Amino acid sequence: MTRPLDIYFICGAGLGSSLACQMEAEEVLAEAGVRANLGHEAISGIPGVRADIIVSAENFKPTIEKYELDPGISFVFLKNIVDKTEIAAKLLPVVQHKETQA
Repeated sequence: MTRPLDIYFICGAGLGSSLACQMEAEEVLAEAGVRANLGHEAISGIPGVRADIIVSAENFKPTIEKYELDPGISFVFLKNIVDKTEIAAKLLPVVQHKETQA
């Protein structure tokens, strides 16, 4: 059995939108039968995040790309962070890819 993936949700302060996105993604992942460890963090804390996947809003992409992060981390950027359809469409393929690499 493989270990659960570590997925972090990133926003400006690490409290509001990242938690909202995490809650929606938790439902999407549960419906898909995916086990994962979920967390959320402020963008300023991203250098210390150890994750398999980082999920954030598209507007944070330029800032996140400025950090030198582990090249093994996959990124998912969303237009609407609480849209379960978009979350499923963008996150689940990345999860499946990561699971096949394990």
